[in-house]
Amino acid sequence: MAKTTTQYVCTECGWTGGKWFGRCPECGQWGTIEEFHEARVGAGGGLSSSGGSHTAPTPPKTGLARPITRVGTDQVKRIPTGFGEFDRVLGGGIVPGSVILLAGEPGIGKSTLLLETAGRVADRGGQGGKVLYLSGEESQAQVRMRASRVGALKDSLLLASTTDLATVLGLIEREKPALAIVDSAQTIVSNQVDGISGGSTQVREVAISLIDMAKSHDIPILLVGHVTKDGSIAGPRTLEHLVDVVCQFEGDSQTALRLLRAVKNRFGPTDEVGCFDMSEQGIEEVSDPTGLFLSTTGQEVEGTCVTFTLDGHRSLPIEIQALVTSSVLPTPRRNTNGIDANRLAMLAAVLYRHGRVNLLTRDLYVSTIAGGLAKEPGCDLAIVAALASAAKSRPILRTTCAMGEISLTGQVRPVPQLNHRLQEAARLGFTRALVPPDRHSRGRKPIQGLEVVEVTYLAEALGALGLV
Repeated sequence: MAKTTTQYVCTECGWTGGKWFGRCPECGQWGTIEEFHEARVGAGGGLSSSGGSHTAPTPPKTGLARPITRVGTDQVKRIPTGFGEFDRVLGGGIVPGSVILLAGEPGIGKSTLLLETAGRVADRGGQGGKVLYLSGEESQAQVRMRASRVGALKDSLLLASTTDLATVLGLIEREKPALAIVDSAQTIVSNQVDGISGGSTQVREVAISLIDMAKSHDIPILLVGHVTKDGSIAGPRTLEHLVDVVCQFEGDSQTALRLLRAVKNRFGPTDEVGCFDMSEQGIEEVSDPTGLFLSTTGQEVEGTCVTFTLDGHRSLPIEIQALVTSSVLPTPRRNTNGIDANRLAMLAAVLYRHGRVNLLTRDLYVSTIAGGLAKEPGCDLAIVAALASAAKSRPILRTTCAMGEISLTGQVRPVPQLNHRLQEAARLGFTRALVPPDRHSRGRKPIQGLEVVEVTYLAEALGALGLV
């Protein structure tokens, strides 16, 4: 007869024990220990002679184990999502039988992205087959209204609204869709285990059941996951280890730009990023995001400088804008947007010591455009150039860009994949680039239309920009 024991599990690292702790003894996190009830087999219910339970072996199926050289991969055909950016992040499309976890903040557009994906896969008709969309957060009428707005009304798109795990599994097994979408993992509940909806026990049971369904029936499943206040995925840490792919949907609620990144991917790279634009008609992919983070004015304005960052395999131009004003406070302001504030304080000190530009007693405001991020060390030279330009009221030519990391000694250090950045700069019409010398400098081929100026120290870079 089955008995129930009380166990405690850490939602961060998965540690389990029979006693509650305020701080996890394994990972040291506070407030992550939760109680759950686990069923165990009582006396006479299959215990081994040593007192521990065991699983009886079963006869293997025919052909269950075979030489790895005879296992072919040509039969694995990926399913296109209908979004080129989504396919890029996944490594070429959805692998049959895989479970993909899509996480993001509330209102960022996770459900909208997956609903449009469902509509585009269903629109492929005979090739794509049916698509099953299972919502545990919205009613069928609510999902239908959103599908009408984003243009995802398709006859082969099946819609169900339920929070029962058994019903979800039964619908997937009966319909056998080409793609199943479950929204979300924290709202589905199993009656076979204890715990509240969204708790560690329930989320783990939902994930294991859906993964078993996907693997046994070769049906790919897209699973929506919520995030906590600190940005981590809600539920036990084992959830990320169980699924095949973990994607993060990011973006600023004040802007329309959305970025899709693969944190974990068993079938492709994890250094790709997909760009999307949120509009009234839904989500649109941005195949060429080079102009998103640049201002549209053609005039030369003081306090601006353009650099190029790497996001995955893409090189994106980022415009740095700086404002320097006189301070009336004992401690001058250091306000940033899209830039690390500690990095700005360090660069201001280096600029004073090695560039002879004193900004220590002045208010500094540094920002990027359209929610772009310039936290890569390779953006240091552009940040310093923008600050010096604002302090001296001398604009930098809009056809000039700067790339390089600045050390505490004032040296301009190399950045990775510099040639890739320079080629992108030339493609966008930049005619001059300030870069640090690296080991590929001698063998670098000239880039047509782009003058590459190598600078070794900060003072040398400021002189080349006419900011001395």
